Amino acid sequence: MDLSTKVKYLADVSLFEDLSQDDLLDIADLSSVKKFSKHQMIYRADDPAEDVFVLSVGTIKIISKSGDGREVIKTIMHPKSLFGTEYLSSSGVRNNSAKAIDKDVICLAINSHDFKAYLKANWALTDKFIKVLGTRLMYLEDRFESLVIKDARERIIDFLKDNAKQNGRQVGLEMLIKHSLTQQDIANYTGTSRQTVTYVLNDLKRQNQIYFKRKSILIRDMENLS
Repeated sequence: MDLSTKVKYLADVSLFEDLSQDDLLDIADLSSVKKFSKHQMIYRADDPAEDVFVLSVGTIKIISKSGDGREVIKTIMHPKSLFGTEYLSSSGVRNNSAKAIDKDVICLAINSHDFKAYLKANWALTDKFIKVLGTRLMYLEDRFESLVIKDARERIIDFLKDNAKQNGRQVGLEMLIKHSLTQQDIANYTGTSRQTVTYVLNDLKRQNQIYFKRKSILIRDMENLS
């Protein structure tokens, strides 16, 4: 990947969208290209947080393990996302693991020391980065509240709506979500079982609220999905 392609990817990330071309070139020059295949670990919990990543192509999941060893999906990251920022906000080791979902995942990796130094020299970027962290914290609080308060069906519907907003494509009055998630992934994300996910999706399909195939879900009416 040449420097101009790196700049193009960085410019699409909300954190960097207001930077000058010179600043984008500087950050692009600091970055290296990392490619991952389906199910490959990008990093594991307790690894040194040596790099910050910009997701350019594909989808990944940020995961941890429950007390009984089950995978818990904390968030799903789509292209144009920044992840792996533990060095900048904590002890310098990974709190969670990151794993590729798609078969071809491409990230730009920026050394954490270099990125932190760049933030120190650019207050506007630092301010925006703090806001990004704040937004993610609110998102995690909403997720926690959903897990505590809402029932399984509501959590699965929230998952569909969130993914439609983040990664969906409008098709007439309907919303199409293309994905590489298994029903077990959806269960791990929503704190339910695979059997419950299957039941709810099939029930929504029977009611003609959604239509789904292995790698796509079509939501008939976002406003009335329930």
